[in-house]
Amino acid sequence: MKKSFWLGVAAVALLASGASAADLKFKPGEDAKFNWASYDAFKAAHTDLKGETITIFGPWRGDDETLFTSVLNYFVEATGADVKYSSSENYEQQIVIDTQAGSPPNVAILPQPGLLADLASKGFLTPLGQGEADWVKENYGAGQSWIDLGTYKGKDGNAAYFAFPYKADIKSLVWYVPENFEEAGYEVPKTMEELIALSDKIVADGGTPWCIGLGSGGATGWPATDWVEDMMLRTQAPEVYDKWVKNEIPFNDPAVVGGIEEFGKFALTDKYADGGPAGVAATDFRDSPKGLFGVPPKCYLHHQASFIPSFFPEGTKLGEDADFFYMPPYASKPELGRPVLGAGTLMAITKDSKGARAFLEFLKTPIAHEIWMAQSGFLTPYKAVNVEAYGNDTLRKEGEILTTATTFRFDGSDLMPGKVGAGAFWTGMIDYVGGKPAADVAADIQKAWDAIK
Repeated sequence: MKKSFWLGVAAVALLASGASAADLKFKPGEDAKFNWASYDAFKAAHTDLKGETITIFGPWRGDDETLFTSVLNYFVEATGADVKYSSSENYEQQIVIDTQAGSPPNVAILPQPGLLADLASKGFLTPLGQGEADWVKENYGAGQSWIDLGTYKGKDGNAAYFAFPYKADIKSLVWYVPENFEEAGYEVPKTMEELIALSDKIVADGGTPWCIGLGSGGATGWPATDWVEDMMLRTQAPEVYDKWVKNEIPFNDPAVVGGIEEFGKFALTDKYADGGPAGVAATDFRDSPKGLFGVPPKCYLHHQASFIPSFFPEGTKLGEDADFFYMPPYASKPELGRPVLGAGTLMAITKDSKGARAFLEFLKTPIAHEIWMAQSGFLTPYKAVNVEAYGNDTLRKEGEILTTATTFRFDGSDLMPGKVGAGAFWTGMIDYVGGKPAADVAADIQKAWDAIK
Protein backbone atom coordinates (compact mmCIF):
# COMPACT_ATOMS: atom_id res chain seq x y z
CA MET A 1 0.00 0.00 0.00
CA LYS A 2 1.33 3.42 -0.95
CA LYS A 3 1.44 6.12 1.65
CA SER A 4 -0.83 9.14 1.60
CA PHE A 5 -0.81 11.79 -1.08
CA TRP A 6 1.86 14.06 0.28
CA LEU A 7 4.13 11.46 1.88
CA GLY A 8 4.48 8.64 -0.64
CA VAL A 9 5.74 8.36 -4.20
CA ALA A 10 3.65 11.40 -4.99
CA ALA A 11 6.06 13.53 -3.01
CA VAL A 12 5.79 17.21 -3.75
CA ALA A 13 7.52 17.82 -7.05
CA LEU A 14 6.95 21.53 -7.25
CA LEU A 15 6.27 24.39 -4.90
CA ALA A 16 4.93 27.12 -7.12
CA SER A 17 4.30 29.54 -4.30
CA GLY A 18 5.81 32.97 -4.12
CA ALA A 19 6.46 33.37 -7.84
CA SER A 20 8.13 36.61 -8.76
CA ALA A 21 8.73 38.40 -12.02
CA ALA A 22 12.03 36.52 -12.25
CA ASP A 23 10.09 33.22 -12.26
CA LEU A 24 7.94 34.22 -15.22
CA LYS A 25 9.13 32.78 -18.52
CA PHE A 26 7.91 35.79 -20.48
CA LYS A 27 7.69 39.23 -18.94
CA PRO A 28 4.08 40.47 -18.95
CA GLY A 29 3.37 43.09 -21.56
CA GLU A 30 6.57 42.70 -23.56
CA ASP A 31 5.67 40.26 -26.34
CA ALA A 32 2.63 41.11 -28.45
CA LYS A 33 1.95 37.49 -29.40
CA PHE A 34 0.63 36.88 -25.89
CA ASN A 35 -2.82 37.98 -24.76
CA TRP A 36 -1.62 40.00 -21.79
CA ALA A 37 -5.01 41.69 -21.52
CA SER A 38 -6.49 38.35 -20.42
CA TYR A 39 -3.79 38.04 -17.78
CA ASP A 40 -4.31 41.57 -16.49
CA ALA A 41 -8.08 41.09 -16.31
CA PHE A 42 -7.70 37.84 -14.40
CA LYS A 43 -5.19 39.40 -12.02
CA ALA A 44 -7.51 42.31 -11.29
CA ALA A 45 -10.40 39.97 -10.49
CA HIS A 46 -8.49 37.57 -8.18
CA THR A 47 -6.58 39.64 -5.64
CA ASP A 48 -8.03 37.87 -2.60
CA LEU A 49 -6.25 34.50 -2.68
CA LYS A 50 -3.20 35.39 -0.58
CA GLY A 51 -2.79 32.81 2.17
CA GLU A 52 -4.85 30.17 0.35
CA THR A 53 -3.20 26.87 -0.54
CA ILE A 54 -4.22 25.01 -3.69
CA THR A 55 -3.05 21.44 -4.19
CA ILE A 56 -2.85 20.04 -7.73
CA PHE A 57 -2.02 16.45 -8.69
CA GLY A 58 -1.32 15.38 -12.25
CA PRO A 59 0.57 13.18 -14.70
CA TRP A 60 3.27 15.65 -15.72
CA ARG A 61 6.82 14.92 -14.64
CA GLY A 62 10.25 15.87 -15.92
CA ASP A 63 10.18 18.36 -18.80
CA ASP A 64 6.37 18.48 -18.85
CA GLU A 65 6.36 19.35 -15.16
CA THR A 66 8.77 22.20 -15.83
CA LEU A 67 6.53 23.49 -18.61
CA PHE A 68 3.41 23.27 -16.45
CA THR A 69 5.29 25.08 -13.69
CA SER A 70 5.97 27.92 -16.09
CA VAL A 71 2.19 28.31 -16.50
CA LEU A 72 1.44 27.95 -12.78
CA ASN A 73 3.85 30.75 -11.96
CA TYR A 74 1.58 33.25 -13.71
CA PHE A 75 -1.40 32.10 -11.65
CA VAL A 76 0.64 32.42 -8.47
CA GLU A 77 1.95 35.86 -9.39
CA ALA A 78 -1.57 37.06 -10.26
CA THR A 79 -3.32 35.73 -7.15
CA GLY A 80 -0.72 35.40 -4.41
CA ALA A 81 -1.98 31.86 -3.75
CA ASP A 82 0.29 29.10 -2.49
CA VAL A 83 0.16 26.37 -5.15
CA LYS A 84 1.57 22.90 -4.61
CA TYR A 85 1.81 20.56 -7.58
CA SER A 86 2.76 16.91 -7.27
CA SER A 87 2.89 13.83 -9.45
CA SER A 88 3.62 10.14 -9.20
CA GLU A 89 4.97 7.45 -11.48
CA ASN A 90 1.76 5.56 -10.69
CA TYR A 91 -0.51 8.58 -10.69
CA GLU A 92 -3.63 6.64 -11.76
CA GLN A 93 -3.45 4.41 -8.71
CA GLN A 94 -2.37 7.24 -6.43
CA ILE A 95 -5.38 9.44 -7.14
CA VAL A 96 -7.69 6.53 -6.35
CA ILE A 97 -5.87 5.90 -3.07
CA ASP A 98 -5.98 9.56 -2.07
CA THR A 99 -9.64 10.12 -2.87
CA GLN A 100 -10.66 6.94 -1.07
CA ALA A 101 -8.53 7.92 1.94
CA GLY A 102 -10.21 11.31 2.15
CA SER A 103 -7.02 13.23 1.35
CA PRO A 104 -7.54 14.35 -2.25
CA PRO A 105 -5.87 17.34 -3.88
CA ASN A 106 -8.02 20.31 -4.78
CA VAL A 107 -7.53 19.65 -8.50
CA ALA A 108 -6.78 16.34 -10.22
CA ILE A 109 -5.41 16.30 -13.78
CA LEU A 110 -5.93 13.04 -15.64
CA PRO A 111 -5.69 11.87 -19.26
CA GLN A 112 -8.13 9.01 -18.66
CA PRO A 113 -11.83 9.93 -19.02
CA GLY A 114 -12.76 6.42 -17.89
CA LEU A 115 -10.95 6.86 -14.57
CA LEU A 116 -12.57 10.25 -14.08
CA ALA A 117 -15.99 8.75 -14.79
CA ASP A 118 -15.31 6.10 -12.14
CA LEU A 119 -14.27 8.74 -9.59
CA ALA A 120 -17.40 10.77 -10.36
CA SER A 121 -19.66 7.73 -9.93
CA LYS A 122 -18.24 7.26 -6.42
CA GLY A 123 -18.82 10.87 -5.45
CA PHE A 124 -15.17 11.93 -5.53
CA LEU A 125 -15.55 14.73 -8.11
CA THR A 126 -17.33 18.07 -7.75
CA PRO A 127 -19.65 19.10 -10.62
CA LEU A 128 -18.33 22.19 -12.38
CA GLY A 129 -21.73 23.51 -13.38
CA GLN A 130 -23.62 24.13 -16.59
CA GLY A 131 -21.96 27.51 -17.00
CA GLU A 132 -18.57 25.87 -17.41
CA ALA A 133 -19.96 23.45 -19.99
CA ASP A 134 -21.56 26.31 -21.92
CA TRP A 135 -18.24 28.16 -21.93
CA VAL A 136 -16.41 25.16 -23.41
CA LYS A 137 -19.08 24.71 -26.08
CA GLU A 138 -18.71 28.33 -27.13
CA ASN A 139 -14.92 28.64 -26.98
CA TYR A 140 -13.45 25.27 -27.99
CA GLY A 141 -13.24 23.75 -31.45
CA ALA A 142 -15.68 20.82 -31.52
CA GLY A 143 -16.88 22.16 -28.16
CA GLN A 144 -19.71 19.68 -27.65
CA SER A 145 -17.23 16.83 -28.04
CA TRP A 146 -15.17 18.17 -25.14
CA ILE A 147 -18.29 18.61 -23.00
CA ASP A 148 -19.25 15.00 -23.67
CA LEU A 149 -15.73 13.89 -22.74
CA GLY A 150 -16.05 15.55 -19.33
CA THR A 151 -19.66 14.60 -18.55
CA TYR A 152 -20.26 11.60 -16.29
CA LYS A 153 -22.88 10.17 -13.96
CA GLY A 154 -22.39 11.20 -10.36
CA LYS A 155 -23.02 9.15 -7.26
CA ASP A 156 -26.70 10.08 -7.52
CA GLY A 157 -26.87 8.58 -11.00
CA ASN A 158 -27.44 11.93 -12.69
CA ALA A 159 -25.14 13.13 -15.46
CA ALA A 160 -23.18 16.33 -14.82
CA TYR A 161 -20.19 18.18 -16.22
CA PHE A 162 -17.12 17.30 -14.14
CA ALA A 163 -13.91 17.72 -16.17
CA PHE A 164 -12.44 20.74 -17.96
CA PRO A 165 -10.12 20.07 -20.95
CA TYR A 166 -6.59 21.48 -20.99
CA LYS A 167 -3.77 20.33 -23.30
CA ALA A 168 -4.71 18.07 -26.19
CA ASP A 169 -2.93 15.61 -28.46
CA ILE A 170 -3.82 14.84 -32.06
CA LYS A 171 -3.62 11.54 -33.92
CA SER A 172 -5.33 12.23 -37.25
CA LEU A 173 -2.13 13.06 -39.12
CA VAL A 174 -0.33 11.75 -42.21
CA TRP A 175 3.41 12.47 -42.43
CA TYR A 176 5.39 12.91 -45.64
CA VAL A 177 8.60 14.41 -47.04
CA PRO A 178 7.84 17.54 -49.11
CA GLU A 179 10.91 17.06 -51.29
CA ASN A 180 9.73 13.57 -52.27
CA PHE A 181 6.30 14.92 -53.18
CA GLU A 182 7.80 17.75 -55.20
CA GLU A 183 10.14 15.49 -57.15
CA ALA A 184 7.31 13.05 -57.96
CA GLY A 185 4.76 15.77 -58.71
CA TYR A 186 2.37 14.68 -55.96
CA GLU A 187 -0.03 17.02 -54.17
CA VAL A 188 -1.39 16.85 -50.64
CA PRO A 189 -4.85 15.23 -50.80
CA LYS A 190 -7.85 17.06 -49.39
CA THR A 191 -10.27 14.10 -49.31
CA MET A 192 -10.04 10.41 -48.57
CA GLU A 193 -10.88 9.69 -52.18
CA GLU A 194 -7.87 11.77 -53.22
CA LEU A 195 -5.67 9.97 -50.66
CA ILE A 196 -6.62 6.60 -52.11
CA ALA A 197 -6.07 7.92 -55.64
CA LEU A 198 -2.64 9.21 -54.60
CA SER A 199 -1.78 5.79 -53.17
CA ASP A 200 -2.78 4.18 -56.47
CA LYS A 201 -0.72 6.74 -58.39
CA ILE A 202 2.38 5.99 -56.31
CA VAL A 203 1.98 2.27 -57.01
CA ALA A 204 1.53 2.97 -60.73
CA ASP A 205 4.73 5.02 -60.66
CA GLY A 206 6.60 2.04 -59.21
CA GLY A 207 6.73 3.29 -55.63
CA THR A 208 5.25 2.16 -52.30
CA PRO A 209 2.68 4.54 -50.76
CA TRP A 210 2.75 3.60 -47.08
CA CYS A 211 5.07 2.69 -44.26
CA ILE A 212 3.04 1.02 -41.51
CA GLY A 213 4.54 -0.62 -38.44
CA LEU A 214 2.54 -2.33 -35.69
CA GLY A 215 5.42 -3.61 -33.58
CA SER A 216 5.69 -2.30 -30.03
CA GLY A 217 7.00 -5.08 -27.80
CA GLY A 218 4.27 -6.20 -25.42
CA ALA A 219 1.96 -3.57 -26.89
CA THR A 220 2.33 -4.76 -30.49
CA GLY A 221 -0.75 -3.97 -32.54
CA TRP A 222 -1.74 -0.67 -30.95
CA PRO A 223 -0.89 1.55 -33.98
CA ALA A 224 -3.58 -0.28 -35.96
CA THR A 225 -6.18 0.66 -33.35
CA ASP A 226 -5.54 4.35 -34.15
CA TRP A 227 -6.06 3.57 -37.83
CA VAL A 228 -9.36 1.81 -37.16
CA GLU A 229 -10.56 4.63 -34.88
CA ASP A 230 -9.70 7.26 -37.48
CA MET A 231 -11.52 5.27 -40.15
CA MET A 232 -14.56 4.76 -37.91
CA LEU A 233 -14.82 8.55 -37.53
CA ARG A 234 -14.65 8.94 -41.31
CA THR A 235 -17.28 6.33 -42.12
CA GLN A 236 -19.71 6.51 -39.18
CA ALA A 237 -21.50 9.18 -37.19
CA PRO A 238 -19.85 10.17 -33.88
CA GLU A 239 -22.73 8.55 -32.02
CA VAL A 240 -21.85 5.19 -33.56
CA TYR A 241 -18.24 5.63 -32.42
CA ASP A 242 -19.47 6.41 -28.90
CA LYS A 243 -21.67 3.31 -28.81
CA TRP A 244 -18.78 1.19 -30.06
CA VAL A 245 -16.32 2.25 -27.35
CA LYS A 246 -19.00 1.59 -24.70
CA ASN A 247 -19.96 -1.78 -26.23
CA GLU A 248 -23.49 -0.53 -26.81
CA ILE A 249 -22.98 -1.96 -30.28
CA PRO A 250 -20.81 -5.09 -30.46
CA PHE A 251 -17.34 -5.18 -31.92
CA ASN A 252 -18.61 -7.42 -34.70
CA ASP A 253 -21.29 -4.92 -35.75
CA PRO A 254 -21.05 -4.25 -39.52
CA ALA A 255 -20.04 -0.64 -38.84
CA VAL A 256 -17.00 -1.75 -36.84
CA VAL A 257 -16.07 -4.54 -39.23
CA GLY A 258 -16.24 -1.92 -41.96
CA GLY A 259 -13.86 0.32 -40.01
CA ILE A 260 -11.35 -2.50 -39.73
CA GLU A 261 -11.64 -3.17 -43.45
CA GLU A 262 -11.06 0.53 -44.17
CA PHE A 263 -7.70 0.13 -42.42
CA GLY A 264 -7.18 -2.95 -44.53
CA LYS A 265 -7.45 -0.85 -47.69
CA PHE A 266 -4.11 0.67 -46.74
CA ALA A 267 -2.38 -2.16 -44.89
CA LEU A 268 -3.44 -5.11 -47.03
CA THR A 269 -3.94 -3.77 -50.57
CA ASP A 270 -1.26 -5.22 -52.84
CA LYS A 271 1.86 -3.04 -53.05
CA TYR A 272 0.39 -0.37 -50.75
CA ALA A 273 2.53 -1.01 -47.64
CA ASP A 274 6.29 -1.43 -47.41
CA GLY A 275 7.08 -5.09 -46.83
CA GLY A 276 3.49 -6.13 -47.44
CA PRO A 277 1.25 -7.41 -44.61
CA ALA A 278 4.14 -9.38 -43.08
CA GLY A 279 6.23 -6.23 -42.96
CA VAL A 280 3.39 -4.27 -41.39
CA ALA A 281 3.11 -6.81 -38.56
CA ALA A 282 6.87 -7.17 -38.02
CA THR A 283 8.06 -3.55 -38.28
CA ASP A 284 8.41 -1.61 -35.03
CA PHE A 285 6.31 1.56 -35.06
CA ARG A 286 9.39 3.58 -34.09
CA ASP A 287 11.28 2.33 -37.14
CA SER A 288 8.39 2.58 -39.57
CA PRO A 289 8.64 6.31 -40.44
CA LYS A 290 12.32 5.99 -41.33
CA GLY A 291 11.25 4.69 -44.73
CA LEU A 292 10.10 8.21 -45.64
CA PHE A 293 13.70 9.42 -45.58
CA GLY A 294 15.46 6.84 -47.76
CA VAL A 295 17.05 7.66 -51.13
CA PRO A 296 15.01 6.61 -52.96
CA PRO A 297 12.25 6.59 -50.34
CA LYS A 298 10.87 3.23 -49.26
CA CYS A 299 7.46 4.92 -48.90
CA TYR A 300 5.79 8.31 -49.22
CA LEU A 301 3.16 8.36 -46.45
CA HIS A 302 2.98 7.49 -42.75
CA HIS A 303 -0.09 7.73 -40.47
CA GLN A 304 0.80 8.49 -36.89
CA ALA A 305 0.18 10.90 -34.02
CA SER A 306 1.92 14.20 -33.31
CA PHE A 307 4.63 12.54 -31.22
CA ILE A 308 6.19 10.55 -34.11
CA PRO A 309 8.84 13.15 -35.10
CA SER A 310 10.73 11.97 -32.00
CA PHE A 311 11.64 8.93 -34.10
CA PHE A 312 12.61 10.78 -37.28
CA PRO A 313 16.31 10.83 -38.21
CA GLU A 314 18.39 13.16 -36.08
CA GLY A 315 18.47 16.68 -37.45
CA THR A 316 15.16 16.42 -39.33
CA LYS A 317 13.61 19.90 -39.61
CA LEU A 318 9.84 19.81 -39.40
CA GLY A 319 8.14 21.85 -42.08
CA GLU A 320 11.16 21.39 -44.35
CA ASP A 321 12.54 17.85 -44.23
CA ALA A 322 9.22 16.42 -43.07
CA ASP A 323 5.68 17.71 -42.83
CA PHE A 324 2.15 16.43 -42.28
CA PHE A 325 -1.41 16.89 -43.41
CA TYR A 326 -4.74 16.24 -41.75
CA MET A 327 -6.07 12.71 -42.34
CA PRO A 328 -8.87 13.78 -44.68
CA PRO A 329 -12.56 12.86 -44.56
CA TYR A 330 -14.52 11.26 -47.38
CA ALA A 331 -15.99 13.82 -49.79
CA SER A 332 -18.88 11.38 -50.19
CA LYS A 333 -19.75 11.78 -46.49
CA PRO A 334 -19.94 15.55 -45.94
CA GLU A 335 -22.33 15.05 -43.02
CA LEU A 336 -19.40 13.75 -40.94
CA GLY A 337 -17.55 17.08 -41.16
CA ARG A 338 -13.91 17.26 -40.01
CA PRO A 339 -13.45 14.63 -37.30
CA VAL A 340 -10.26 14.49 -35.26
CA LEU A 341 -8.97 11.58 -33.21
CA GLY A 342 -6.76 12.38 -30.25
CA ALA A 343 -6.31 12.44 -26.52
CA GLY A 344 -5.92 15.04 -23.83
CA THR A 345 -5.84 15.92 -20.17
CA LEU A 346 -8.86 16.92 -18.13
CA MET A 347 -9.00 19.00 -14.94
CA ALA A 348 -11.42 17.96 -12.20
CA ILE A 349 -12.08 19.32 -8.73
CA THR A 350 -11.61 16.63 -6.10
CA LYS A 351 -11.68 19.00 -3.13
CA ASP A 352 -13.66 22.15 -3.77
CA SER A 353 -12.35 25.55 -2.70
CA LYS A 354 -12.30 29.17 -3.82
CA GLY A 355 -8.73 28.63 -5.04
CA ALA A 356 -9.64 25.56 -7.07
CA ARG A 357 -12.43 27.48 -8.80
CA ALA A 358 -10.09 30.39 -9.46
CA PHE A 359 -7.55 28.04 -11.02
CA LEU A 360 -10.17 26.77 -13.47
CA GLU A 361 -11.06 30.37 -14.26
CA PHE A 362 -7.37 30.96 -15.01
CA LEU A 363 -7.43 28.09 -17.51
CA LYS A 364 -10.14 29.98 -19.40
CA THR A 365 -7.71 32.81 -20.17
CA PRO A 366 -5.75 32.65 -23.43
CA ILE A 367 -2.52 33.39 -21.56
CA ALA A 368 -2.79 30.13 -19.58
CA HIS A 369 -2.53 28.30 -22.90
CA GLU A 370 -0.17 30.60 -24.77
CA ILE A 371 2.66 30.37 -22.21
CA TRP A 372 2.96 26.62 -22.79
CA MET A 373 2.15 26.92 -26.51
CA ALA A 374 5.19 29.15 -26.98
CA GLN A 375 7.51 26.47 -25.65
CA SER A 376 6.85 22.87 -26.76
CA GLY A 377 4.51 19.90 -26.60
CA PHE A 378 1.25 21.76 -26.12
CA LEU A 379 -1.86 21.92 -28.31
CA THR A 380 -5.20 23.46 -27.45
CA PRO A 381 -8.68 23.56 -29.02
CA TYR A 382 -9.26 26.99 -27.43
CA LYS A 383 -10.27 29.27 -30.32
CA ALA A 384 -9.37 32.56 -28.61
CA VAL A 385 -5.64 31.90 -28.35
CA ASN A 386 -3.25 33.62 -30.72
CA VAL A 387 -1.94 30.82 -32.94
CA GLU A 388 1.17 32.94 -33.53
CA ALA A 389 2.14 32.10 -29.95
CA TYR A 390 2.92 28.51 -30.93
CA GLY A 391 6.63 27.75 -30.75
CA ASN A 392 6.84 26.53 -34.34
CA ASP A 393 4.82 26.09 -37.52
CA THR A 394 4.22 22.38 -36.89
CA LEU A 395 2.49 23.04 -33.57
CA ARG A 396 0.57 25.91 -35.15
CA LYS A 397 -0.79 23.72 -37.93
CA GLU A 398 -1.73 20.99 -35.47
CA GLY A 399 -3.46 23.53 -33.25
CA GLU A 400 -5.48 24.83 -36.18
CA ILE A 401 -6.67 21.29 -36.91
CA LEU A 402 -8.05 21.15 -33.37
CA THR A 403 -9.78 24.53 -33.49
CA THR A 404 -11.41 23.81 -36.87
CA ALA A 405 -12.53 20.27 -36.03
CA THR A 406 -16.25 19.61 -36.03
CA THR A 407 -15.88 16.46 -33.94
CA PHE A 408 -13.17 15.40 -31.50
CA ARG A 409 -13.08 11.90 -30.15
CA PHE A 410 -10.76 10.39 -27.60
CA ASP A 411 -8.66 7.38 -28.52
CA GLY A 412 -11.23 4.58 -28.47
CA SER A 413 -8.98 1.78 -27.26
CA ASP A 414 -8.07 3.91 -24.20
CA LEU A 415 -11.77 4.19 -23.33
CA MET A 416 -12.37 0.43 -23.51
CA PRO A 417 -11.67 -2.03 -20.69
CA GLY A 418 -7.98 -2.87 -20.57
CA LYS A 419 -8.50 -6.49 -21.58
CA VAL A 420 -10.15 -5.24 -24.76
CA GLY A 421 -8.57 -1.91 -25.69
CA ALA A 422 -5.07 -2.89 -24.54
CA GLY A 423 -5.43 -6.58 -25.18
CA ALA A 424 -7.76 -8.29 -27.61
CA PHE A 425 -7.97 -5.24 -29.90
CA TRP A 426 -4.17 -5.15 -30.22
CA THR A 427 -3.74 -8.86 -30.88
CA GLY A 428 -6.77 -8.89 -33.17
CA MET A 429 -5.14 -6.36 -35.44
CA ILE A 430 -2.08 -8.58 -35.79
CA ASP A 431 -4.38 -11.47 -36.65
CA TYR A 432 -6.07 -9.28 -39.24
CA VAL A 433 -2.91 -8.27 -41.08
CA GLY A 434 -1.90 -11.92 -40.83
CA GLY A 435 -4.85 -12.87 -43.01
CA LYS A 436 -7.74 -13.50 -40.63
CA PRO A 437 -11.04 -12.01 -41.95
CA ALA A 438 -12.15 -8.78 -40.30
CA ALA A 439 -15.48 -10.29 -39.24
CA ASP A 440 -13.72 -13.17 -37.45
CA VAL A 441 -11.27 -10.81 -35.78
CA ALA A 442 -14.10 -8.58 -34.59
CA ALA A 443 -16.01 -11.58 -33.24
CA ASP A 444 -12.94 -12.66 -31.26
CA ILE A 445 -12.54 -9.20 -29.75
CA GLN A 446 -16.22 -9.17 -28.80
CA LYS A 447 -15.76 -12.51 -27.02
CA ALA A 448 -13.03 -10.90 -24.91
CA TRP A 449 -15.42 -8.08 -24.02
CA ASP A 450 -18.23 -10.49 -23.16
CA ALA A 451 -15.88 -12.45 -20.91
CA ILE A 452 -15.37 -9.50 -18.53
CA LYS A 453 -19.06 -8.83 -17.92
